[in-house]
Amino acid sequence: MKNNLIFILLFLFAGVVSAQDIYVKAEYPRVVTSGEQFTVMITINTGGGELTSPSFEGFYKIMGPQTSYSSSTQIINGKISQSTSYSYVYYLQAMNPGRYSIAPAVFKYKNKDYKSDSLIIEVIKDVNSTPGTGSGAGAGTVNQNNQQGSGKSLSIQGGGSSIFIRLNLNKSEVYIGEHIIASVKVYTKVDLAGFNEIKFPSFNGFLRENIETPPLNSLQRENVNGDIYGSGLIQQFILYPQITGEITVDPVELTVLVQQKSGQADPFFGDFFQSYQTVPRAVASLPVKILVKPLPGDKPEGFSGIVGNLSLISSLSKDTVNVNDAVNYKITITGNGNLKLAASPVLKLSPDVEVYDPKITDNITNSINGSAGQKTFDFLLIPRHYGEFTIPPVTYTYFNSSNRRYEKLTTKEYHFYVRKGSDQGGAVTVYGGISKEDVKYVGKDIRFIKTSPDDLKKPSDVVVSKRSFAALYGFALIIFLGVLFFRREHVRRNSDLSLVRNRKAGKIAGKRLKKASEFIISGKNDAFYEEILKALWGYLSDKLNIPVSELTRINAVEALTSKGVGADVINELSDIIDKCEFARYSPASSESEVTNIYEGAMKFIKTVENSID
Repeated sequence: MKNNLIFILLFLFAGVVSAQDIYVKAEYPRVVTSGEQFTVMITINTGGGELTSPSFEGFYKIMGPQTSYSSSTQIINGKISQSTSYSYVYYLQAMNPGRYSIAPAVFKYKNKDYKSDSLIIEVIKDVNSTPGTGSGAGAGTVNQNNQQGSGKSLSIQGGGSSIFIRLNLNKSEVYIGEHIIASVKVYTKVDLAGFNEIKFPSFNGFLRENIETPPLNSLQRENVNGDIYGSGLIQQFILYPQITGEITVDPVELTVLVQQKSGQADPFFGDFFQSYQTVPRAVASLPVKILVKPLPGDKPEGFSGIVGNLSLISSLSKDTVNVNDAVNYKITITGNGNLKLAASPVLKLSPDVEVYDPKITDNITNSINGSAGQKTFDFLLIPRHYGEFTIPPVTYTYFNSSNRRYEKLTTKEYHFYVRKGSDQGGAVTVYGGISKEDVKYVGKDIRFIKTSPDDLKKPSDVVVSKRSFAALYGFALIIFLGVLFFRREHVRRNSDLSLVRNRKAGKIAGKRLKKASEFIISGKNDAFYEEILKALWGYLSDKLNIPVSELTRINAVEALTSKGVGADVINELSDIIDKCEFARYSPASSESEVTNIYEGAMKFIKTVENSID
């Protein structure tokens, strides 16, 4: 029994190994100094094959490869997983300065080749002393000469060490709405114990989206003006400029915890028993300027405000339905750009088809290439009369950031047929907003004249001659005229969509605030701050009649000021928005702060409701 169990386990392990993907990974320093000795390690997650090592041309091979093997097995909830690792270590020495590209390592397994990435190593001239294979330490200052748009940085120097940070931008000149990737990086020559009190800029004039950035656990070597630093990425953002002109991005402020030796080294044991202390140091980047240009030419009619690269698809759920049955018409926008601001396409349908506001769903991810994904608009159509109907092509215009031109996307035309249905004989059908009754089929088209008349009697009194009839008739006429007046007033009020949005702005914002209060109870602070921002921006868009794609903090403040809203109310709005934006990146938020933000948002909406009609 025991032998059978061992055989089964070995069989399962073999299945796991054969099913896993084979990879060849090379680990090496990106930058070294001339004369420096370093290692290159090639790791493979399976054995049994043949490894062809790179030639390492341009470097002196001291020794290698030294091989090692490791294996681990896990059984979690009855699921068995096994991982193996074969490592090959080479010891090299850099010779002449330059940039070297080394061919990848090749692993041949079962007549199939698996390759690592090419090794690209930069060798710089050793101007001081040769550093070790770690992050390096030594005296010297940081050269702050930097290219436009890379983000010049302040540095803190002292104790034979240098630290500075940069706000790097992939573009320094863009069109309005075009995305920019902002990266915050730290550069150091000393050992760091961690970070504290990170303060990112407010990015005024930009719509900001976060890029998921892994925690900084190790530093990579990088050549900075001929000197080697250990560099690490702290955070990345996607910025969408909302205004034109030259915009200045404020500095990034950061407190780093530096490990320093305390006391003197032991004369016999050297640094072996040396103690260290953590010293906080403040660093900040220099401001960065970005030139935002307006979109070229005249904007076409119906421009969506999206800058990127999009595609448009549509679908219709049915081509034949009954009267009052629902039809789903979907339009999906796919591509890259600020899809979260993509407005709903406009449908131009027959008045006999009732169209509801679309259900909007999105699946958008943020990466170093910008925001990409898709946004779907699901329209519910209900035909109120039978016949054949047409859904005309829907157009969607955007600015293509690749070829710098406006492009128009168009869906295809759809047709669907609406049947009367089996229950239309006695049912009332709504047609064009007016009730109409279908003609009933009585089964016979000729009725015979009655040949034997009934007994006719003269009524004792005529209703028309009574005074009560005249009074009742006049009262009914007044009611009819009143209903007609209120009906016309209702149609007039609902015909202006901007006024409808203005009236409903407070109600919709109240629903979002109620949802935000639920997040407070459940302890979901991130979702709470996002819902508060949606409530405020959505309320301002509806109340000020400014589309979300064109709404910025600047034009919102101008519109509120023009409508007589006080400066203290506007400052309170800016304070709430800033707190919500910064709270996303703070390690924790107190319950009192969350409550104050909620009450402040509610107070702002009530104040504006009472100030603006």
